[in-house]
Amino acid sequence: MTNAPPPSFGFTVHASDGAARCGTVATAHGEIRTPAFMPVGTAATVKAMFPEHVRDTGADVLLGNTYHLMLRPGAERIAALGGLHHFMGWPHAILTDSGGFQVMSLAKLRKLTEDGVTFQSHIDGSKHHLTPERSMEIQGLLGSDIQMVLDECTPFPCSRDEAADSMRLSLRWAERSRKAFAGKPGQAVFGIVQGSVFADLRYESAKALIDIDFPGYSVGGLAVGEGQEAMLRVLDETVPVLPDDKPRYLMGVGTPSDLLESVQRGIDMFDCVMPTRSGRHGQAFTRFGKVNLSNARHADDPRPLDEESPSATAGTYSRAYLHHLVKSNEILGMMLITRINLDYYQHLMQGMRDAISDQSLSDFAARTIAGWRAGDIAER
Repeated sequence: MTNAPPPSFGFTVHASDGAARCGTVATAHGEIRTPAFMPVGTAATVKAMFPEHVRDTGADVLLGNTYHLMLRPGAERIAALGGLHHFMGWPHAILTDSGGFQVMSLAKLRKLTEDGVTFQSHIDGSKHHLTPERSMEIQGLLGSDIQMVLDECTPFPCSRDEAADSMRLSLRWAERSRKAFAGKPGQAVFGIVQGSVFADLRYESAKALIDIDFPGYSVGGLAVGEGQEAMLRVLDETVPVLPDDKPRYLMGVGTPSDLLESVQRGIDMFDCVMPTRSGRHGQAFTRFGKVNLSNARHADDPRPLDEESPSATAGTYSRAYLHHLVKSNEILGMMLITRINLDYYQHLMQGMRDAISDQSLSDFAARTIAGWRAGDIAER
């Protein structure tokens, strides 16, 4: 008996409500329900979480990072050990970013040329050269289901001329990445729209990427200091240019408010370190907004964080106990609050999927925002 071949990569829209879509992305390692939030597993781990517990939150897909994995333990080593899915114990979909953002933000003594970027590792100072072709090779060795083109991440703020030069370099790299992509069935490579906050540059980038013809399109270079208002304006100007029959991914975003606003503008996929990073620093996300569990007002509070939450973790442990764990810097506190946050993010995504299917997204958004504005239940 032979195993069935993996499915072809594809995107199906099942329902829409205004610009928002509810659908599925088919990959070699299962379907991704959209709108989707991808927990970040930078170094082949979602920090403070077991892989099976990440799945239990409702996550269909994780994000891994080319820069970190190429430096440690090495893409060739991961490939020899069976690929990233097997290596990290996650048999579901994985998206890898190209490493470009981390090169620009973490690496030492980087030098950018038309060919690629040469940099020194932030870990041990070793020298590396990352090109579009090498980035695609690394992602192929990792075996990720969705791979990203190498791009230059434009800093913010920058001049229009700087943004234009950076965006056009990214376009040339995108074309090289597309040619170098040697995907297997069920895998895909996404283009990345750049252009900072300049509408005409975003339009030029999007149209050129569409001409190259990618299976999916990302909006990059946002959530880098421009603020939510500017980010949403860029989405208003950019998303309508992108094909309706391809998934749209907003990179590195964001807060629950960012997700809610962006879905209403037609974004299908997101990733962000916020729920996991906040969880390790004592900040929880709930239907009543953010709760800082290091605050002394929780020290004698026997109530759970949110007794009505669908997250068993949020409804079980007392605020006093979570406060104690945070103040004691206990690993369990990081684990529990990270779980609470990922539960909340996935519940929010499921709520949006259901609302889009029911043509009630505006009502769902109004109720959700009203809950955030009502404030933490500890103050009630």
